[in-house]
Amino acid sequence: MNFFNPSNPNLYIAIALSLINGVMLCFCGCKFLHVLQLSGYKIQGYKVWLKDTHAKYVARIAILSLMSLSCMLVTVALFDSYINDKSYFAYLGLIFYFAFTISFTVNMYQAPKKTPLVQTHRMTRLCIVLGLLMAGITFVLIFITTEYIPYVRFSSIALTPILLPIMVPVAHGILVPFENLNCKRYVLLTKRKLKKFPNLIKIGITGSYGKTSTKYILNTILSEKYNVCITPHSFNTPMGLTKVVLDYLKPNHDVLITEMGAKQVGDIKYLCSLINPQYGILTSVGSQHLATFGTLENIAKTKNELIKSLPKDGGFAVFNGDNEKCVDLYKECEVEKVLASINEQDAFVHANNIKISNTGSSFTLVVDGNEIECKTKLLGKHNLENILMCVALAYKLGLSLQEIQLGISKLKPINHRLELKKENGFTILDDSYNSNVEGSLCALEVLKLFKTGKKIVVTPGLVELGKMEKEENITFGKNIAKYADFVIIVNKTNLEEIKEGLLSEGFDENKILSSSSLIEAKLQLKEIIEKGDVVLFENDLPDNYT
Repeated sequence: MNFFNPSNPNLYIAIALSLINGVMLCFCGCKFLHVLQLSGYKIQGYKVWLKDTHAKYVARIAILSLMSLSCMLVTVALFDSYINDKSYFAYLGLIFYFAFTISFTVNMYQAPKKTPLVQTHRMTRLCIVLGLLMAGITFVLIFITTEYIPYVRFSSIALTPILLPIMVPVAHGILVPFENLNCKRYVLLTKRKLKKFPNLIKIGITGSYGKTSTKYILNTILSEKYNVCITPHSFNTPMGLTKVVLDYLKPNHDVLITEMGAKQVGDIKYLCSLINPQYGILTSVGSQHLATFGTLENIAKTKNELIKSLPKDGGFAVFNGDNEKCVDLYKECEVEKVLASINEQDAFVHANNIKISNTGSSFTLVVDGNEIECKTKLLGKHNLENILMCVALAYKLGLSLQEIQLGISKLKPINHRLELKKENGFTILDDSYNSNVEGSLCALEVLKLFKTGKKIVVTPGLVELGKMEKEENITFGKNIAKYADFVIIVNKTNLEEIKEGLLSEGFDENKILSSSSLIEAKLQLKEIIEKGDVVLFENDLPDNYT
């Protein structure tokens, strides 16, 4: 019977199977969709993930397809004598395919995630297009095999999952023109709303690291005088900023603080064209995201896009005077500018008499020659750097030293950013949100401040460093050896490099443990930890490294 004959029941079964398979594969491909979202819907980031993970998820989904295909073909062989155009034995093999695929999908969804997939409107559109594409491919495969390879029949469906790593970016590519237009619409709405706030103080914060911490610190200090609106969490993309302006910014707000992230040249410039900040803070220039930027020069150029976007008349920039690249950009800056530094005593804002302990810091704050004593519960030298930069801008915006002092005293640890916790008689230093070369060393220095008990470091190492990653993780291992008694290395990503660094410093190999996941690492930790010990959780791998 002709496949497309309206009286052929297999035609309608094929259509139903295609649609069901299209929906199911959207769920099955959740990891690929997740990574594309984490990459800011940039194909370059998606490609880097495939390379860095050695396409292990492609291998897993290939195994799923091969297992399903094998079982379906065996079923066809066993029931060969019963199968004909009107027989439904041909569909028995589908039981294996659906069972394997559902099991695979459940496993993917249950895997621990640092940043879960967010079902935004954009992701919903992407899933719809992907589902339709996969349904179409499924139908074509069923038709071809039914007409020309009848022995295979519906077994061809088992081949569709292996196409997901390719079809996810294809679906994204189809949507790009629409998404660009949609983005422009939101940008236009955002700009229109911002024009209704002519007196709004707009601040941009960028850097390779320290952006989010600096944002929260600045919010706390400025709140002593102003009503402040900040981007929540790590909202630092174009759509993230439009959402903040459209949904969070109210007429009673005096200040808008925006965190600006980037993964390639031009990203910050685009964000600045959206917000038009008058004030900017450059927290750092480092090797973070070197894998997507390519060179440190590109990173510095991109971060400096914030400074170059500030208005010549009335613009004001704050630079981290303890970061070499920031100092270089400070010298090139053409708008009003200041340096904030721990080490440089001639900086506009600096600190004297610094006393850092395992419960916080105290210091003499010096602003334009004026002094005041300050205390904070925040841990680490890098947080002191962030505080000083915020002080410089707060002073420029008219806060008195007393208001600044009060704001600093109210600062609270930010979740998973060198956050101090007490648990069952031991101490946890939770620095698991992310990590960088400089921040990891600061965290280890804080660990050193604890004088009792064993010091244990749990870490997967440093990532997103491109060609510098191997060398930096060896150095990281050497630094850990100076401060820790035990090390648990999570995941295989940087296992050999960290271990090489540890052993080169004479670290006891018996005190180096490894685990495949953070859950396993915590179980190992229970075996060695005692009351009075201190545990540093340094970094947690982004989901596109797991």
